[in-house]
Amino acid sequence: MAKRTIDGNTAASHVAYAFSDVAAIYPITPSSPMAEVADEWSAQGRINLFGQTIRIAEMQSEAGAAGAVHGSLVAGALTSTFTASQGLLLMIPNMYKISGELLPCVFHVSARALAAHALNIFGDHQDVMACRQTGFAMMASNSVQEAMDLALVSHLSTLEAKVPFLHFFDGFRTSHEVSKIEEISYDDMAKLLDMKYVEDFRSRALNPEHPQLQGTAQNADIYFQNREAANKYYLATPAIVEKYMQKVGELTGRHYNLFDYVGAPDAEKVIVIMGSGADAVEETVDYLVARGEKVGVLKVRLYRPFSPAHMVAALPKTVTKLAVLDRTKEPGALGEPLYLDVVAGLKEMGREMDVVVGGRYGLGSKEFTPSMILAIYKNLDGEQKNHFTIGINDDVTGTSLVVDEQIDVAPAGTTRCKFYGLGSDGTVGANKNSIKIIGDHTDKYAQAYFSYDSKKSGGITISDLRFGDTPIRSTYLINKADFVACHNQSYVYEYDMLSTLKPGGTFLLNTQWTREELEERLPGSMKRYIANNNIKFYTIDAVAKAKEIGLGGRINTICQSAFFKLSGILPVDQAVDYMKKAALKSYGKKGDDIVQMNYAAIDAGVDAVVAVDIPDSWKTAEDKPVEKKAVPEFIEKVVNVMNRQEGNSLPVSTFVGMEDGTFPQGTAAYEKRGTAVDIPVWDAAKCIQCNQCSIVCPHAAIRPFLLTEEEAANAPFETKAGMKPYDNYKFRIQVSAMDCLSCGVCVETCIAKEKAIVMAPLKDNLKEAENWDYCIALSHKDNPMAKANVKGSQFEQPLLEFSGACAGCGETPYAKLLTQLFGDRMQISNATGCSSIWGGSAPSMPYTTNYRGFGPAWGNSLFEDNAEHGLGMYLGYKQLRSRAKMLVEETVA
Repeated sequence: MAKRTIDGNTAASHVAYAFSDVAAIYPITPSSPMAEVADEWSAQGRINLFGQTIRIAEMQSEAGAAGAVHGSLVAGALTSTFTASQGLLLMIPNMYKISGELLPCVFHVSARALAAHALNIFGDHQDVMACRQTGFAMMASNSVQEAMDLALVSHLSTLEAKVPFLHFFDGFRTSHEVSKIEEISYDDMAKLLDMKYVEDFRSRALNPEHPQLQGTAQNADIYFQNREAANKYYLATPAIVEKYMQKVGELTGRHYNLFDYVGAPDAEKVIVIMGSGADAVEETVDYLVARGEKVGVLKVRLYRPFSPAHMVAALPKTVTKLAVLDRTKEPGALGEPLYLDVVAGLKEMGREMDVVVGGRYGLGSKEFTPSMILAIYKNLDGEQKNHFTIGINDDVTGTSLVVDEQIDVAPAGTTRCKFYGLGSDGTVGANKNSIKIIGDHTDKYAQAYFSYDSKKSGGITISDLRFGDTPIRSTYLINKADFVACHNQSYVYEYDMLSTLKPGGTFLLNTQWTREELEERLPGSMKRYIANNNIKFYTIDAVAKAKEIGLGGRINTICQSAFFKLSGILPVDQAVDYMKKAALKSYGKKGDDIVQMNYAAIDAGVDAVVAVDIPDSWKTAEDKPVEKKAVPEFIEKVVNVMNRQEGNSLPVSTFVGMEDGTFPQGTAAYEKRGTAVDIPVWDAAKCIQCNQCSIVCPHAAIRPFLLTEEEAANAPFETKAGMKPYDNYKFRIQVSAMDCLSCGVCVETCIAKEKAIVMAPLKDNLKEAENWDYCIALSHKDNPMAKANVKGSQFEQPLLEFSGACAGCGETPYAKLLTQLFGDRMQISNATGCSSIWGGSAPSMPYTTNYRGFGPAWGNSLFEDNAEHGLGMYLGYKQLRSRAKMLVEETVA
């Protein structure tokens, strides 16, 4: 079988495409790539197992997609869909119909958290657990390889069983993890497909040549009996799944069972789990068993129909203590679903246990590490706390387990690399290329996982890459890295990047600082760690090289080749050759100039790396005192902690009073990320005071200010005389240097004969940050102009500032302008999507208030009900106003 380096979404879609005539789709993160690649393959003419390209239909909603799936199945076409989160929940009504009518199909789900008190786009099992009652069989995959293997088992099983399947794997952790796997070819899949089951399905289609009536209305006399008549299909399903697991195992050499046990044959303590966390538990079990511990893990593959007989048969006879882990939360329930099923299953099978406890882990992609797993095993011997949580500090209701021992369970020979990039700088794309180069051109196993903050651009991206000689089961972030790269120099002040770097490891910093400036600017804590842990320290000025070559801010290719030079994963000349071949493949159609530009970037990354000699003085380097600005307590204790990527440390008590998901406004103004390389600098002499630079700025980072004579006299900057009707003031255009994202839209828009704004290096214009602080502290002045025109509108305070929108965003300037015109009396019904991420993604709240404390009131429901949510707000407010009017009239009367 061919080996490919792909992600979990692609692995599942590869199988779904083979077995589908039709796919009805609707995009939702993180499942969208499954539909996207299927659509791409169809456009390219890929042939499925039935000799056709599949027909793709993008619907108006997930509910519409489910309805189309139902209709297509009824017509006799094998049909799939891909979804997650509330999108899956919108399909539930049709799922009952599909299962009730015994229509074989597979829904592929990148399992994701549900929007409850807040939106979360990351992975857990809340969505799939909300579907366990629909009559769909449910199959869990733990890894990218399993996403392909068990997708195949699901498609084969549903055809024979007639029971529809929900095949799920963890959102982002598996769906977006890039891993080296063995691809199952369509020729091999065809060997396992028994066409008689396909023909049986097609023969039951609605057809006027042999018409039937389906979907009747039934009364109390027969509904119950008819519902029970389907029992035999569900009773038969586990054996059918087991059969196809065996067939796939014979084909691939990878064997699966309904429940798979791994661990000591005489284990006493076992964790029961499904999803990507199972791989982390297995890795930890291997580590503990090698040290004499009698522990194991029971991995649940087929969750519905749940077979207690198979569960009990898979457990060693010696097991006396179970910890059942659920990646979901059901408020008010006696316990979470898998825990309740296991307890009931043990009871039904007469299998006695000394201890059975349940716990919650990993909600919203919360980390789940070997050290936490060890704490769960310890709990079985110690306190034996039930209904526990792991990975958080619940100091309110006391559910959490204490993690008191840190362990490193990675197999010997694993190389671990961590990259800190800036959103949109290409770091993630470069790392995807690196993992594919290594995966496709060496015998090593490879894994890549990418973490993002919520900003659409300019936020931090963290790439975790692992390479090893054995399969990689580390489904958690790297905490012991051999190589760390920082692609943005401002991060040295914001994040503790070296705490995960092993002694003797390699650190690469992309910086414009000279050797002398490094001495001056690097934090003392970073110097001490480098010197005292024998870190090999290198720098590269990829920004200057990218500008020189003509790549603008795209430093990814330069930094990628620098990584290959320093990491030693591949001989550097081989890596350069592979990178250039990849560049030719990617950019060949765009012309030789573009190809040569990328070749130059690859060579530059190898040549421009500079080794830094570490002086002994760094061992005792002191941190320079930093003058801290006074900020609200919430900013200091919550927002700043989250922005340092340390939000995992916040205890539950932090959110007492915020249980309903409310969040203070205006927090984005305190971030001051300083991620721009160049910023706009104002030339007073050339400015014609049109304010157009301000109106187009997506982030409200450049604005006009009016100063009194006294304020201008005390100002640390130049001003110019104001025009009528504000000629009693001085005028200045000021940029917030630390909030600007360097898009240059203001410069492009400037209509002065000679540009009154030019882009200049941030490092040479840091004084602009102090100038901004002075301007923001100026006294309030009423708008001297009518605000219903371009110039006058910009003398109004924007009540949307410093959002997480992409640099140069075309959406936020309009929203910002609305807040300048009506912001002190706005109520916003926001649709989930870009506007909810740049507008309300914790902790960066860009909507703010004016000098009177008034500002936009913002609410968000879901992606698909924005109009209805807004209408409901309107109806509610209208009724309340009507009541207020009635009360006033009664009082007057």
